[in-house]
Amino acid sequence: MKREDLNDMLWFLVVAEERSFTKAAAKLGTSQSTISHTIKNLEARMGLRLLTRTTRSVSPTEAGERLIRSLAPRIEEIETEIDELMEIRDTPSGTVRITLSDHALESLVWPKLCRVLKDYPDIKVELDTDNAFRNIVEDRFDAGVRLGESVDKDMIAVRIGPDWRLVAVGSPEYFAARPAPRTPQELMAHNCINHRQSRSGGLYTWEFEKGDKELRVRVDGQFTFSTSYAMIDAAANGYGIAYVPENIVANDIASGRLVQVLDDWSPMFPGYYLYYPSRRQNSPAFKVVVDALRF
Repeated sequence: MKREDLNDMLWFLVVAEERSFTKAAAKLGTSQSTISHTIKNLEARMGLRLLTRTTRSVSPTEAGERLIRSLAPRIEEIETEIDELMEIRDTPSGTVRITLSDHALESLVWPKLCRVLKDYPDIKVELDTDNAFRNIVEDRFDAGVRLGESVDKDMIAVRIGPDWRLVAVGSPEYFAARPAPRTPQELMAHNCINHRQSRSGGLYTWEFEKGDKELRVRVDGQFTFSTSYAMIDAAANGYGIAYVPENIVANDIASGRLVQVLDDWSPMFPGYYLYYPSRRQNSPAFKVVVDALRF
């Protein structure tokens, strides 16, 4: 195989992974037209169509999927060998890719990392915010951040934050127009701000607990979001009651911008964990990140 074929196949892998010529071009530091021309030439030389192109997306063909299955493990082996080679350097270096939710990023991971990584300029960190559960092995992430109850048993899990809870909040103006709910069942008579779960596509069923009694309530309302921060903004603007992490609305509650209700029904959830397969244990750059996040 010619050297140019190998380089073009590496570009093909990036396009297939990003599902977009535009995103691949940004990642590779070249133009969209250059990548498109390169892939077309590769397909012509191989006599195979590797990608299906539409106006909105790019996806591998059957031949493209077979090429990905053949190439990806070998490329990963090379990257692992290079990472191990870099370990002999005095300064930790390399790229660490982590998938996590927006709440974990804003409230926990970024505040911890930004205090540490200035001392390690050779470490690059990519933080991919996605509220869905990602397969970190297939998607080539080094680690993920999720609640402890959601981490697969075959992963190494490192606790990085305390337990926390969701709280129901609304604006003073909203509650001035209607009585605040005293029980979770009374939410059925309120305008509630829903949360769309990325993994299942369904709406989150609000979970409550008091003593030995547990309740799940399906709420309804005008707005549905996939991020807690938009839900908070909608609640603050009087659009209803939101059920969001307590730590990111504590200041709003203290200032009176939001009013908390059903406090005695809000249960605690297991804190966030960084999880990863055991093969990532020995990377110095990865160890710096884990130590920075450890609770």
